[in-house]
Amino acid sequence: MEGGEYKLFGLIPTNIHLYGLVDEEGNPAPRSGTGAGRINIFGADTNGGCIFSRILFGSRVSLTVPFVAAALSFVLGILLGGISGYFGGWVDNVIQRIIEVLSAIPSIPLWMALSAAIPPGISVSALYLYITIILSFIGWTGLARVVRGKFISLRKEDYVTAARLAGVSDFSIIIRHLVPGFLSYLIVNLTLGIPGSILGETSMSYLGLGMKAPATSWGVLLKETEDLVSVAQYPWRMIPLIFVIVTVLAFNFLGDGLRDAADPYK
Repeated sequence: MEGGEYKLFGLIPTNIHLYGLVDEEGNPAPRSGTGAGRINIFGADTNGGCIFSRILFGSRVSLTVPFVAAALSFVLGILLGGISGYFGGWVDNVIQRIIEVLSAIPSIPLWMALSAAIPPGISVSALYLYITIILSFIGWTGLARVVRGKFISLRKEDYVTAARLAGVSDFSIIIRHLVPGFLSYLIVNLTLGIPGSILGETSMSYLGLGMKAPATSWGVLLKETEDLVSVAQYPWRMIPLIFVIVTVLAFNFLGDGLRDAADPYK
């Protein structure tokens, strides 16, 4: 269909359009001004906003928050789990009791308690930071226990004893000698931890504990579907759920592939 002039890929002048809106007489609708045509690929939300655009815009939050949260949880798990397994004694007891307390608290009440500590009326960027901290605060316990067990089995090895006799500091032994011994597992754990963080951010926003309008994330978009009548009348509002499922499955498949590739017995 012929329409207004534009440059294809910003280089080739043309007036051919693959699709577009036309008026009753078959003429192309204007691109701006009164009577301008508009196409919403995935339909529109309650306020008439394009769901496709909101999904793309919300992916910045729904993907970056889990990445940063998983990275912080990764660092906390290695640090606290390594200290617990390497030094043992009362340090190990204190850290393990903290892990047990955090693991015993159900996720949703813990989210509610931590979200209640967020000051009201803060900016979107500050809320982004708080949500990242909350997700990382509750996501490090599983990795810490695994790291502790690995350190307990490795701290008596001959190369660790040789490093101590050579005067190497405890921090250097942990980072340069013990952690590389099971680095492949840590990489796989980080990859598999990202889907959990994605679901965590989506769940928090859906329950009203995370990102809120006017901010946009996949969880905020799904919150608009909590009314069954609205879903029955406007089923396209469930499209953001497809993006959540596909993203989580993609990271799970990536983690499984890395785990198989890093398995020394295959």
